[in-house]
Amino acid sequence: MMDNNPSTTVIFGEALVDDFNNEQIVGGAPFNVARHLSAFMAPCLAITRIGDDRSGQLVRAEFERFAMSDAGLQVDPIEETGRVLVERGPHGHRFTILPHQAYDFIDAATAGATLAGVQPAMVYFGMLAQRNLQSRAALTAVLAASSAPRFLDLNLRDGQYDERGVARSLDAANIVKVNEEELQALFGWYCQIQPDAPALSADEVRASCQALLTMFSLDALIVTLGHRGSVYFGSDGSAIKNHDTPAPPFVIDTVGAGDAFSAIFLLGTARGWPLDVTLARANEFAGAICAIPGAVPRDMGFYDKWMTRWR
Repeated sequence: MMDNNPSTTVIFGEALVDDFNNEQIVGGAPFNVARHLSAFMAPCLAITRIGDDRSGQLVRAEFERFAMSDAGLQVDPIEETGRVLVERGPHGHRFTILPHQAYDFIDAATAGATLAGVQPAMVYFGMLAQRNLQSRAALTAVLAASSAPRFLDLNLRDGQYDERGVARSLDAANIVKVNEEELQALFGWYCQIQPDAPALSADEVRASCQALLTMFSLDALIVTLGHRGSVYFGSDGSAIKNHDTPAPPFVIDTVGAGDAFSAIFLLGTARGWPLDVTLARANEFAGAICAIPGAVPRDMGFYDKWMTRWR
């Protein structure tokens, strides 16, 4: 049965498995966002594609664990479920994103049909699932099927995107979220500010962000700053800074922090929280994710205190 809840968030993109050789952990930025939203009982529809294999079973188990609708889940009879090979080393992790995975072949007609009974409040998408023409066509169909605002979580991965694809995505988006490295890339492409240029003043950064907003007709550009919080630049010239984020008691890893931020921003938008409150909660929740291993908690009880606090 289709969910026609007008607060449904549509999440488009990869669900995959991070393969640590001796352990497989389900991930993928869009799927992380979808799981967080589902944990907070926010209606969402994840449109993705997996293979008919053991990794696909792990993804399916996460759909069940988070009580997520599988209406947008496609199964590819040929291609394997997406995998990222992870090698642990003395200087951190090395990631190899494999080509020709099931999420590269999301079917446009099926994805469009999935949206027939859905009234999205927001459509979330990123870059990785756009690297192949077939999934890119599916995203085009999803965006064309709804007039809902589009949230682009840029999530640039080395070797998995090109500037043309980034520009196309920026043109399609209403709200864009980037980290500092990604913002620097945008400045280089569209503002002629190179990485080795002298440090910009706060006014220069703000002016450059406003230039991006104007160039791509965006409503907002959100820049995450890690433990230093975030800044929201609005098309009306406003800038909302949130730097008063409580630091996590310790940091295990920062994997999934950006996805956690996006999920809570989408949650707050769907629930009508004031913008400053939404940003503060997104920052704090992202920090909390840094204090657990991985992008998504293994214990569902992790969400209880946040649900109680934000009720």
